[in-house]
Amino acid sequence: MHAFLETDRLALRPFTTADADHLLALDNDPEVMRFINGGRPTSREAILTRTLPRLLHDHPCLGTRGYWAAEEKATGTFLGWFEFRPLDEHSPAVVELGYRLNRASWGRGHATEGARALIDKGFTELGVERVTANTMAVNVRSRRVMEKAGLTFLRHFTGDWPEKIAGSEQGEVEYVLDRREWERRGEGGAATATATG
Repeated sequence: MHAFLETDRLALRPFTTADADHLLALDNDPEVMRFINGGRPTSREAILTRTLPRLLHDHPCLGTRGYWAAEEKATGTFLGWFEFRPLDEHSPAVVELGYRLNRASWGRGHATEGARALIDKGFTELGVERVTANTMAVNVRSRRVMEKAGLTFLRHFTGDWPEKIAGSEQGEVEYVLDRREWERRGEGGAATATATG
């Protein structure tokens, strides 16, 4: 399938309904889901009726989707996904960056590599003015990826958790990167990425 974006090691491509089994395995790893839902299992029905429709949604203001399946370029192995989705359906100005990768890819720099490439593409090709990302305050790994991708801490806040999970009482954090700051740092083109569509 045609890749949306490639880096040295990753290919980010559009999701299809054939990815249901990949998503089911990803969302049923308690460690992957620890800071999302406390590690509770996800049903196939939830993947088909809630997850996939969200991942398959097109955002006309970006001219593309907001979620991308991440594969290891050399092997085609499914690693998880990246989010780069406009917060306002009608404007590409502010996008949310996110990622969910399987445990086998943790600690290998994949999240940072994919995040940097998406940020570069957003600022150079998609009309993005600000990238924002948030996570639970206790999610140190995810916060580190945000920092390595060039985002800086903006605020600590308390979200509305429908069901409390371990650590949610410590709140959430938001990180941001504006186009001006990205340009000031000279980060344009810093990530080795090849836009292919």
